[in-house]
Amino acid sequence: MDFKYPQNFYRFQRRLTRQVSIGAVSVGAHNPIRIQSMITADTMDTDASVKEVLELANAGCEIVRITAQTRRHAANLENIARKVRSNGCEVPLVADIHFKPDAALEAAKWVEKVRVNPGNYVDKKKFEIREYSDQQYLKELQKIREQFTPLVKICKERGVAMRIGTNHGSLSDRIMNRYGDTPRGMVESAMEFARIARELDYHEFVFSMKASNPKVMIIAYRLLVSALEAEGTDWNYPLHLGVTEAGDGEDGRIKSAIGIGSLLMDGIGDTIRVSLTEDAVREVPVARTLATVCAREVKTDQVISHSETNSFDPFVYQRRLSQRIEVQGINVGGKETVRVLTSEEKFDAVSHKLSEMDEFQPEIIAETSGLLAIDPRDDVAVSAINDRPDEMPVTLSDGLDIPVVSGFRLLASRVHPRHPVIIKDTLVPSTDSEKEFEDTLLVAAANIGSLLCDGIGDGVLIQGEEAPGQSLRLAYNILQASGARIFKTDYVACPSCGRTLFDLQETTAKIRAATGHLKGIRIAVMGCIVNGPGEMADADFGYVGGAPEKINLYVGKKAVKFNIPQQEAVDRLIDLIKEHDRWVDVSDTISDSI
Repeated sequence: MDFKYPQNFYRFQRRLTRQVSIGAVSVGAHNPIRIQSMITADTMDTDASVKEVLELANAGCEIVRITAQTRRHAANLENIARKVRSNGCEVPLVADIHFKPDAALEAAKWVEKVRVNPGNYVDKKKFEIREYSDQQYLKELQKIREQFTPLVKICKERGVAMRIGTNHGSLSDRIMNRYGDTPRGMVESAMEFARIARELDYHEFVFSMKASNPKVMIIAYRLLVSALEAEGTDWNYPLHLGVTEAGDGEDGRIKSAIGIGSLLMDGIGDTIRVSLTEDAVREVPVARTLATVCAREVKTDQVISHSETNSFDPFVYQRRLSQRIEVQGINVGGKETVRVLTSEEKFDAVSHKLSEMDEFQPEIIAETSGLLAIDPRDDVAVSAINDRPDEMPVTLSDGLDIPVVSGFRLLASRVHPRHPVIIKDTLVPSTDSEKEFEDTLLVAAANIGSLLCDGIGDGVLIQGEEAPGQSLRLAYNILQASGARIFKTDYVACPSCGRTLFDLQETTAKIRAATGHLKGIRIAVMGCIVNGPGEMADADFGYVGGAPEKINLYVGKKAVKFNIPQQEAVDRLIDLIKEHDRWVDVSDTISDSI
């Protein structure tokens, strides 16, 4: 099916969905963006679970998820829910289900919402390569119908909502062999379950299309919105947004802001979770701030163009290919890596300590680069650039009253593709040294990351952060998180939950300390098999909880070392990286940089 993306890239308008009730909280329609998180306690530990639910609710979390990996765990949700309510807390509880339909049926008795992952629910996932005939495919669908129908019926009877949550990398063998591990496969996997729900006249559900790669996530949601639009106006179900396994610290916040923020600023999304490998309560203020700053970046119904066509395919990543030019001795545009610009003032402030700044080097000084700044709505200015015989870097003028993302999209559409585009995080350079860095980080990641994932941008210029070194670090980290320029080890780390079989924060820190010098390698740290071989997606190596205090190690999606004692596992991971000739000593990386 050919899809047409219904959102207008040059006019912000929130996608209007139907309202879905999750206990006392309504999602979608004209309701605000709802903030979610997930407890990390063992679901069988009632008191610990209740304590974490209350902490999240007190922090402003509006919907709380709890894992229910077995029927026994699901049954204890009764005790958790009763104690939460006895404390006067009415926050809706969500049961997280993956492999166990019987656990879902039990959980639906006690919670306000059930989350199911279509890739794990009933369908096989053994990473087998086989061809499914149409008859075999339909037979598997019938099995899903038989197992999923009882859950839909009990949810309908009890007024329980549902999330049909597809994750990249955890698609079933059947979907994988027909669609591949693709955004299109993610959409079709969810739509199968939605069709069954609708046939039973059940509509209290939301969708999600989560991935650890922001590009994959963004494309998957765009495809889903387009598929729902193609089905008809009554398919206007709300969407839950999240980047799964985003990680911790600045990296986790940046990656989440790229994936979630870019969609929010296109008018897509009704509820969000920022998944950090940190204490769950720390996710809540980040998510709330992200929703706030994204709303601030756009103006409802502001039209900046009526007739321009898109300069990119919303469903396929392809970098806008400009002409390569030389600027201050550095190649910019074409197939060159995305460059980092800075202001002359900031360069002067750090020029005496460039050798101490490791990878975070300023490459081009904006004021002396020949950079041309224009208003893309100005026909005369656009024509003047397009009529030039030579290629020049172009950008948006500071002070324009237009959203950054749609403004640069318009610039990329109207200016001849031979001219490289330099993108900015804001059109209002900051002079406020007291400004909250997290706000700056989230705005920069959402704006610049969104454009990079659209294939727009040959260079980046951070203007929202006054501190020179910090602005350069932010630029490079956004390039890394968006996949535009890999300059350090990339980590995919899931947030902890009740399924986690080891201390994720402590273990991730150990793995970072041991492997942080391995540029260009992607390492996944997963607390359990649910977030294991599938949701690691395109990681090179994986460290996955297999049993209490036992670790399985992966190369790609294949488990190669089993039941390693946890105290030995980091060393064995290093051995595995060495076996595959991907290891370098720290001393070698230091000497290379001298």
